[in-house]
Amino acid sequence: MSAGDGLPPLRDVVARHGLEPKKALGQNFLYDLNLTGRIARAAGPLEGVTVVEVGPGPGGLTRALLAEGAARVVAIERDPRALPALAEIAAHHPGRLEVVDADALAFDPRPLIGTGPARIVANLPYNVGTALLTNWLGGEAWPPWWDSATLMFQREVAERIVADEGTRADYGRLGVLCGWRTEADILFDVGPSAFVPPPKVTSSVVRLTPRAAPLPCRAAALEAVTRAAFGQRRKMLRQSLKGLVPDAIALLQEAGIPETARAEEVPVAGFVRLANLRDAHGKAGAA
Repeated sequence: MSAGDGLPPLRDVVARHGLEPKKALGQNFLYDLNLTGRIARAAGPLEGVTVVEVGPGPGGLTRALLAEGAARVVAIERDPRALPALAEIAAHHPGRLEVVDADALAFDPRPLIGTGPARIVANLPYNVGTALLTNWLGGEAWPPWWDSATLMFQREVAERIVADEGTRADYGRLGVLCGWRTEADILFDVGPSAFVPPPKVTSSVVRLTPRAAPLPCRAAALEAVTRAAFGQRRKMLRQSLKGLVPDAIALLQEAGIPETARAEEVPVAGFVRLANLRDAHGKAGAA
C-alpha cells in the first residue's frame, strides 16, 4: 500500500509494530489502497457521517474511510498489538478517529456516535462476522442506530445473507433475519490474493440497508420459529415445529403454508405469520 495520505505504507507499519495477522483472531489484512478505497466508497458519501469499524487491525480500511471524508471513525479493536498503529492514524487526523480497545461483540458504540448519521463499514474477522451481524439486526427496537452496513464476509456467508426461498441451498435463519429487516446486496467479490495471509475462500462485500417498516413481528418470536424450522431443515414443517406449538399442522394451515412444506420453501413473510400466530395463540392460552 503506497502512502497517499501522508502516512507510512501499511506493510511498513505492520513490520514496525510486529502485527503479523493472528489466525485465532480471524485476521486477514488488506494492504491495497485501491481496494480499501473501493470498500469505503461502497458505503456511499461519508461527509458528515460517523463510521463504526470493527477489527481495523493496522488501519488500512480506517485510512481509506478518513480519506473518503468520514467525519469520524469509531474503530473497535480487541488486539492490543494494533493500538499503537491506530494511535498514529488518530494523531494524523486530530479529532476524527476514536480507537476503542474492546470486543465488538460486547461493546455498544451508540454513546460515541452522537446525533448525526452513522454507518458500519468493516472487513469483519471471519470468526465473529455472523455473530456481529446477528447482534446488529436483533433486538426489538427498530430502526437501528446505523443507516447502512457495508461489510466483508466469506462468500458463502454473503450468499446466505442475501438468500431467499428461491435459493434454497443457501436460505436459512440468517437469510430470514436479513430479509425481514434489511435490503441486502452483494456488491463485489475480493479474491484470496488481496489478503495477507490469503484465506482459502473468496470474500464478498455486502451492503445492508435497514427497512424503514419491516413486517410487524417480535424478533424473539421469529428467532424461535426459524430456529425450530431450520434446525431440522430436511423435515417437513409439520414435524420440525412439533416441539414449538401444540398443533403444528393447525398453525401451518392458519398461516396459509402447506403442511408438507420444508423450511427452505417458506418466504420471510410466511415465517413472520408463523411467529405472530404463535405469539397470538400463546397469549390467548395464557388468558
